[in-house]
Amino acid sequence: MAGAIASRMSFSSLKRKQPKTFTVRIMTMDAEMEFNCEVKWKGKDLFDLVCRTLGLRETWFFGLQYMIKDTMAWLKMDKKVLDHDVPKEEPVTFHFLAKFYPENAEEELVQEITQHLFFLQVKKQILDEKIYCPPEASVLLASYAVQAKYGDYDPTVHKRGFLAQEELLPKRVINLYQMTPEMWEERITAWYGQHRGRARDEAEMEYLKIAQDLEMYGVNYFAIRNKKGTELLLGVDALGLHIYDLENKLTPKISFPWNEIRNVSYSDKEFTIKPLDKKTDVFKFNSSKLRVNKLILQLCIGNHDLFMRRRKADSLEVQQMKAQAREEKARKQMERQRLAREKQMREEAERTRDELERRLLQLKEEATMANEALMRSEETADLLAEKAQITEEEAKLLAQKAAEAEQEMQRIKATAIRTEDEKRLMEQKVLEAEMLALKMAEESERRAKEADQLKQDLQEARDSERRAKQKLLEITSKSSYTPMNSSTTTLPADLPTFSLISESLSFDFKDTDMKRLSMEIEKEKVEYMEKSKHLQEQLNELKTEIEALKLKERETAMDILHNENSDRGNSKHNTIKKPQAQGRRPICI
Repeated sequence: MAGAIASRMSFSSLKRKQPKTFTVRIMTMDAEMEFNCEVKWKGKDLFDLVCRTLGLRETWFFGLQYMIKDTMAWLKMDKKVLDHDVPKEEPVTFHFLAKFYPENAEEELVQEITQHLFFLQVKKQILDEKIYCPPEASVLLASYAVQAKYGDYDPTVHKRGFLAQEELLPKRVINLYQMTPEMWEERITAWYGQHRGRARDEAEMEYLKIAQDLEMYGVNYFAIRNKKGTELLLGVDALGLHIYDLENKLTPKISFPWNEIRNVSYSDKEFTIKPLDKKTDVFKFNSSKLRVNKLILQLCIGNHDLFMRRRKADSLEVQQMKAQAREEKARKQMERQRLAREKQMREEAERTRDELERRLLQLKEEATMANEALMRSEETADLLAEKAQITEEEAKLLAQKAAEAEQEMQRIKATAIRTEDEKRLMEQKVLEAEMLALKMAEESERRAKEADQLKQDLQEARDSERRAKQKLLEITSKSSYTPMNSSTTTLPADLPTFSLISESLSFDFKDTDMKRLSMEIEKEKVEYMEKSKHLQEQLNELKTEIEALKLKERETAMDILHNENSDRGNSKHNTIKKPQAQGRRPICI
């Protein structure tokens, strides 16, 4: 009895010690995961678990996103997961997405998993038309997406129609031109064939390098109103804050680069941007919800931190990651070179084998033809020999008949003819016999000549037979070769302050080195424009090629705005209009 009670008490205490858990579902761009989380876990605990599962170390770009009444929100790291305004039914769903974007993907994205997640997210945003992409750039991006998925182009494998089920172009681009799916595939494949030798991570990086020049790349848009009540859009990205007209998300009316902002703050629904230059106007606007202001400030703080971080020496962690990435890249490069050499050797061996097989087949055909010629020569020689023999026998028979006729003539001449009639008759017979003998002699001579000619033809046929046998002997000697010795070749293996006062939030940016940063940014812009020149030439070439098939009446407002910017020579990096210093009064837009 006592033992049973003790057992129940032990079980009850064990049960009380077990932590309460709940189920979380994490959706990435290409996978779905579920975890059992403790009720006491904070956002950072769950976020770190997801990053460890993915093998992701560049965590500062990403976050866990969820929706609150059709409004996007991000999981806070220092707040319990269940204290967020998330649905209570399990599993609780979060989306693991890029929250902040790099200025230069090639320099900032180190890990391959980081590049891959950015590639998938940006690709989806372009296909869903959340990022505007002109038609010519869409085709080029699609070709890199195909390279990343299928590897090098092989016409024997990637035949017509192999992209029929792939979603590669925005529907807006497809509807804008009088082009069939086959015509689009032909143009994508033409570019795809030029990417030979690029690995998946290289193709994805090229995709991101092109996409990061699109005007809407990495921009979070929010609906706002200025003091006059005019509806505008606020854009927050890696470069700064931008103000747009409601119908034009491509070209900002005014921009505030991060290195020229001293403070951003909000009180209730009013948001304030204070430039570093105190002579420059303060910009104020109102948003629809307090929750939106909190999200805007959160994005401002994160983007500004990354902006400053890029302009400092890399941390030890980043240096280690970059060193590991360089080593891994070098190892993969050596492996690709080794595989390329093996492939080249295999192709050369196959070409040599095909050439030997072709030569052997040619020699067999020549031998067959020589055998047939020899057989024909032998048959001809036999026929000529037989005909010569017959002719010779006929000549002998004619000679014999001519001798008999001569004997008959002599016998008739020797016979005495007593009467005139008999004499005339005998003379006539003698004449006839002489004529017959003459004909027989001529025929005998002709047959003798014919026999000589047949003998000559027979000799020529035998000479031809001898030459055919000699040719066959030469071919047979050519076809015998020494097999190649197979040898095994061993290949080498190879910051700011954040305060909450009287229900208002503010974020102050330190102005240390801001002027120096401005000069660095201008220099970086010039260098970046030079790098983009060659790519722009390629895009212009493709644009000219498909321009004749465009349906002007189907152009969207975004297409028209992009074309106007292109005609004026404007791009993402030279359309930033900075606020003018006009005294301390609110900017009116």
